[in-house]
Amino acid sequence: MTSSGLRAAAALLLLCAATFAAAAELSDKLRDDSELSQSTAKSFRRLMPVRFYSQVEQNPIANATLTLRSCTIFVPTNEAFQRYKGSIHVLYHITTAAFSKEQLPKSVSSDMDGNPPLYITKNRNGDIYVNNARIIPSLSVEMTNREGKRQVMHIIDEVLQPLSVQKNAKDNINNPDAMQFLQMAEQLELNDFHLRTYRSQVTLAKKESVYQSPGAHTFLIPIDESFKLSARSGLVDAKVIDGHVIPNTVIFTAASQHDDPKTSAAFEDLLKVTVSFFKQKDGKMYVKSNTIVGDAKHREGVVLAEIVKANIPVQNGVVHLIHRPLMIIDTTVTDFLKKNFGCNENGENGALRKFYEVIMDNGGEVLDDITNLSEVTILAPSNDAWNASLIENLLRNRKKMREILNMHIIRDRLNVDKIRQKNANMIAQVPTVNNNTFLYFNVKGEGTDAVITVEGGGVNATIIQADVAQTNGYVHIIDRVLGVPHTTVLGKLESDPMMSDTYKMGQFSHFNDQLNNTQRRFTYFVPRDKGWQKTELDYPSAHKKLFMPDFSYHSKSILERHLAIADHVFTMKDLVQYSEQAGNVVLPTFRDSLQLRVEEEAGHLHDENASHEWTGYVIIWNYKKINVYRPDVECTNGIIHVIDYPLLEEKDVVVSGGSYLTESSICIILANLIMITVAKILN
Repeated sequence: MTSSGLRAAAALLLLCAATFAAAAELSDKLRDDSELSQSTAKSFRRLMPVRFYSQVEQNPIANATLTLRSCTIFVPTNEAFQRYKGSIHVLYHITTAAFSKEQLPKSVSSDMDGNPPLYITKNRNGDIYVNNARIIPSLSVEMTNREGKRQVMHIIDEVLQPLSVQKNAKDNINNPDAMQFLQMAEQLELNDFHLRTYRSQVTLAKKESVYQSPGAHTFLIPIDESFKLSARSGLVDAKVIDGHVIPNTVIFTAASQHDDPKTSAAFEDLLKVTVSFFKQKDGKMYVKSNTIVGDAKHREGVVLAEIVKANIPVQNGVVHLIHRPLMIIDTTVTDFLKKNFGCNENGENGALRKFYEVIMDNGGEVLDDITNLSEVTILAPSNDAWNASLIENLLRNRKKMREILNMHIIRDRLNVDKIRQKNANMIAQVPTVNNNTFLYFNVKGEGTDAVITVEGGGVNATIIQADVAQTNGYVHIIDRVLGVPHTTVLGKLESDPMMSDTYKMGQFSHFNDQLNNTQRRFTYFVPRDKGWQKTELDYPSAHKKLFMPDFSYHSKSILERHLAIADHVFTMKDLVQYSEQAGNVVLPTFRDSLQLRVEEEAGHLHDENASHEWTGYVIIWNYKKINVYRPDVECTNGIIHVIDYPLLEEKDVVVSGGSYLTESSICIILANLIMITVAKILN
């Protein structure tokens, strides 16, 4: 070897030595607690995985980057490595520019072949994500290498996973856009999902440009399995394809906001479709389209789809594979329960699996009833709703379960807009397929912040997913099973918006204290708020004082009249039967007794505009007829009957000189005065 050759070889050896020494700087810094700041030193030894750094050291490009260049490196935690089962792509975790958390742009180019982008997003809590991995706050490190280049390390809670290509792929695929992804899907690792049908519809509709569009978008692509219904693929037109794209927004599932509607590409004057993500407690991710404004081909309503493979990064955004197309409403309520969510199209457990199982365990007749209804709305409890301990005891009682299931079925198309209309001036009351059983809807708030609750059989449930549209009606997913009470009489009073005045009156008079007692059985005739408002018109001065703490004794006396205490509860049917047998019913109260009669009366007692007639209940008390607005609201220690007017008469109240007295109070005072007078005479 010549002298010049020896000098070149020596120089190369020195450069290699310097390279490995410099490359070790960052990993040494990370592994050595003593060189970290006090606030992070204890965490880094636990968080820094040897596996990642061993791969960094074995990768010449990664080593050269750490030696000679500025860079940002995203380092997964040990826990993330333990969860991850695939191949680790070190260069996909490195970008050749230094960015602190505050400096990170919306996307950065990775050092992997083709330089596929990494997408940076932030949620409402201020958490920063790189693709689907969250950057752990306060664990970022910034330093300068021996070349004076700035370098930044961020700790993340997931391994970054690029688009995966099959080993036998015939094409060299790196960094494809969404259209190339569709075209080359058979060569990609997609868990055996195929996309041929949807790809054909995109080509047929000449919508390739939507998937080729530069920028950062979210693409939702239905798998071939979702097109088993022969006519479904023909419904995928240009507008439906637009409804599967969220333009100019990248949404990875971990960073997605729960039920936060985003404008889809199908959003114009005559057709408006939004798309949002949500996660079930079992961890499954779903996406839904909401056609707010529809047209002749695209009906209004919500369509739900489970995400079967999420977070596939492409050159112009992210792709999620879904189990059925959005926007298309082509199944009945029965089919929806059977195929999509009772047991979804992939044969896996769906979001309403337990509801479907209870129906089938009860003989399946309820499903037959639903099938026979031309228009129907189902309030379907989520899987989690069936986990309540009280429900376990009822599942074996088929008669009771049939009643409970029927309480969740309405013979009408009832979407949120209709509920709002019914709720405009009062709490909306809707009959179920159970005879004389009603549901009571209440809307709180406006727009996307609105919360809709429904009460049935003493249970208040919240609609957690509304307006899932089917060809013959709607499904609303709720968070509790109706008809299975879980709260005391006091708890029900406190939580029900229709009974707030009675609750307030009982609070300042301490009348409510007894209503949590589970050793007693209460039958409480509770005037609804509108009933108390009527007394303001009939007895304005007395009404004012009923709600003043200074007159709590008298308020308590009136409330006691409404509360029967016994060793069992009195349902409306019981009271009707007793009235037919004896004329009047005498119920034991705290101080005395309550005498009344209850009758059934046909007609539209609750809603003059109702399309169905039903039988309501009327209380006859002191020659007054008082409608029962909500009968048999069950509680764990009693039952509530919501009535239209309090058990109150003009002679019950005396208002004079700013004082308020009930008739019983006057008697007590008069008796005391007589005793005092007699005592004085005797003395």
